[in-house]
Amino acid sequence: MVQTEGKSILFDPFISPNPLAEAIDVSTIIPDFIFISHGHGDHIADAVQIAKQSKAQVIATYEVCEWLKNQGIENFIPMNTGGSIDLSFFKVKLVYASHSSSMPDGTYGGNPVGFVFKTPSHQFYYAGDTALTYEMKLIKEEFKLDFAFLPIGDHFTMGVKDALKAAEFVGCNTVVGMHFDTFPPIQINHKEAVSLFSSAGRKLIIPEINNTLEF
Repeated sequence: MVQTEGKSILFDPFISPNPLAEAIDVSTIIPDFIFISHGHGDHIADAVQIAKQSKAQVIATYEVCEWLKNQGIENFIPMNTGGSIDLSFFKVKLVYASHSSSMPDGTYGGNPVGFVFKTPSHQFYYAGDTALTYEMKLIKEEFKLDFAFLPIGDHFTMGVKDALKAAEFVGCNTVVGMHFDTFPPIQINHKEAVSLFSSAGRKLIIPEINNTLEF
């Protein structure tokens, strides 16, 4: 969850089935916006419940929004890769992500995406699940990022070394790691990951559940 301009933005809610998030009560989560990068269960597991209880506006690709519509969600904005939208409090652009996407029931989930946000005070990139791609260099040409959320768990997404290269591509010195440790294939050595970034003159923040970071 990111809080900016007095609004709460929730990304890819995977909480109730997450073995590392047992202390979080999903029923207490009331965001203003929900952004979903793709349809996999570990990114959309709690989206329906949270969207219903919060009445939050959901932003995702067309196929994900159609699936949510079939689950009874009404407040959504379907988009697709390359599109931008001004939500008054911030502007968002959907950018390319190299991954796969299918819904929990096996239906087609469209293309995965990342999101680049521009607020009055900050610009940041939420990569979603992705491999390292040359398309990331286009982000640096259009935006001046203050920080970026990048996957670092390897196996299903890019790992720490590729995330460091991605930080270079997008022109960002501060990275918040994500998509790591939840399952055995994506468990990482935290000390080594932080050290690798530090040796390259960049900062990797490995967040802890229920903790707050300020930028």
